[in-house]
Amino acid sequence: MSLAILFLLTGYLIGAIPTGWVVARLRGLDIQKVGSGNIGATNVLRSMGVVPAIFVMVFDPLKGALAAGLPLLFDQSPWVVALTALATVLGNNFNVFLRFRGGKGVATSLGVFLVIDPVVSLLSLAVAIAVMALGRYVSLGSLVGILMSPLFVLARPPLEPANLALTIALAALSFYRHRENVRRLQAGTERRLGEPKTDPEATA
Repeated sequence: MSLAILFLLTGYLIGAIPTGWVVARLRGLDIQKVGSGNIGATNVLRSMGVVPAIFVMVFDPLKGALAAGLPLLFDQSPWVVALTALATVLGNNFNVFLRFRGGKGVATSLGVFLVIDPVVSLLSLAVAIAVMALGRYVSLGSLVGILMSPLFVLARPPLEPANLALTIALAALSFYRHRENVRRLQAGTERRLGEPKTDPEATA
């Protein structure tokens, strides 16, 4: 039990590495005061450009993969792995170093599941990219991709209950973090990728 708690704490702290915030600070910018105030790759892209955003898009999944990979490396149960993965995403989203503010967890969710079940992770990513390419809504693509992950788990026997519970929890958490985006999508005011900013509230 003590080892499991250690993995959960380690996962949270790894998840709490604020990649977007650090990248912005290196350029003299407080990313939490720019655009949507989110530290994720989309706001970094819109605020600082492609190269910083690529760094965030690469590092956020990597930290998720690292955190979820540790209990796997030590042959822990699927439930310990799943709870560590969830703790990692919670660390990214509710960051103790940033007054419990943070990102929306999509990239970190992708990373944790990349080591748990690469097929599910890559299928969800493919769906997300396809939806983004069609509609140019990053938020919609992210939500559809992560919503499909429990279905992909169900479609890959034998069913691992811990993995199914994790994907459902991550999808619910993602919808919670994207609640403002969902409202803007419903209202038709969500900002598309590459679209000039016209409404101060329409940021992803």
